[in-house]
Amino acid sequence: MNPSSEQILSTVLFLVAILHTFFVSKFERIAHRYPKNSIAQNTWHLLSEVEAVFGIWAFVFLIFFVINSGRLPALAYLETLNFNEPIFVFVIMCMAATRPIIILAEKIIIFCSKLLPFSDKMNFYLTTMIVGPLLGSLITEPAAMTVTALILLQTLFSESISLKLKYATIALLFVNVSIGGTLTHFAAPPVLMVARTWNWDTLFMLKHFGYKSVLAISLSTSFFGWLFRAELNGIIRTKQTPDNYLIPRGWKMFIHSLMLFAVVYSSHHPVVFLGVFIVFLGFVSITEKYQDQLKLKQSLLVGVFLSGLVILGTMQAWWLRPLLAHMSDVVLFFGATALTAITDNAALTYLGSLAPLSDLSKYSLVAGAVAGGGLTVIANAPNPVGFGILRESFGHEGINPVRLFLWALIPTTIGILCLLLLPSF
Repeated sequence: MNPSSEQILSTVLFLVAILHTFFVSKFERIAHRYPKNSIAQNTWHLLSEVEAVFGIWAFVFLIFFVINSGRLPALAYLETLNFNEPIFVFVIMCMAATRPIIILAEKIIIFCSKLLPFSDKMNFYLTTMIVGPLLGSLITEPAAMTVTALILLQTLFSESISLKLKYATIALLFVNVSIGGTLTHFAAPPVLMVARTWNWDTLFMLKHFGYKSVLAISLSTSFFGWLFRAELNGIIRTKQTPDNYLIPRGWKMFIHSLMLFAVVYSSHHPVVFLGVFIVFLGFVSITEKYQDQLKLKQSLLVGVFLSGLVILGTMQAWWLRPLLAHMSDVVLFFGATALTAITDNAALTYLGSLAPLSDLSKYSLVAGAVAGGGLTVIANAPNPVGFGILRESFGHEGINPVRLFLWALIPTTIGILCLLLLPSF
């Protein structure tokens, strides 16, 4: 390894950004000490936005890059990067958070919940945490995260529930979404990064990940449902529909679903899906009374977060790539799971695709990466989406990354056992 000064700096700032995420709640408390809407308050409030952290430090990195190497090399580096994923997540989050899509997802979950033999409240929790993430294999993980998190916000998180249940649920959500998108080759970011290079298609994913992923999600959710059974049976209720809340008719849901599918289908072509998004914005404006306010700010912050990861994360190849190339299959599996806690799992699998790996090593890398995708906010691209939607439910202290990590260990362990020990077809 002979890293450049920019690579060393990017690694230092990457670690600083990770440490920054542990102090966002302290920055939020500092912000409240200053007059409302003052420059000081807004500055500290910006520093307390987890979604903005990597964007801030990526900006700092680019400034040093320009000072050290000049404007043209810095611009040349930016032009080599692929920002399709941040743009796609911004678009899909805006579209998936609309009223017609949320109501359609609720109908699917309620229908599935009637097939279970437990109480209505427990059935709703189980199906939300199982079916919602598994929808990620069809509508992509960011969309599944958006839909499921919003349903949880409007039902479970709108009640007075314990902090333990909140952390358990958001940790379970992150892990389930990370694993739930692996039934197809186009929905999970870590799979998407390698599918074309390694010729993985949906049939391959079903043979090697299919039933293992479904079983892991079902077992983890069932365990959490049993663990919090007394509390869940006492508080979950369907949301109360306001008098002025107009339910979209079937054709509106169909058009929204059709445009959502068009964006997913064209996810590799930003020119196309941005065009569909513009048409979608026009449709939303003419059906305004059937719509909720678009989550543009939240979606943009998530896009900034992922853009920062792209800028800083790509520079980590100087130490990640040789590290992955020299691991055995089992070590690679657990190494990938551990590394996702400090880097995006899509970046991890992409770097692994650049190294010569055996077929078993390829599986170990991706399986380990998706198993660890719920350990931290930065572990999987959709996690900041769920974090942004549910964060205010945790009060002024926000979401503690250590508590999130500890609760995520349970479903992560179950995912590891299923993906590592069960045979493929």
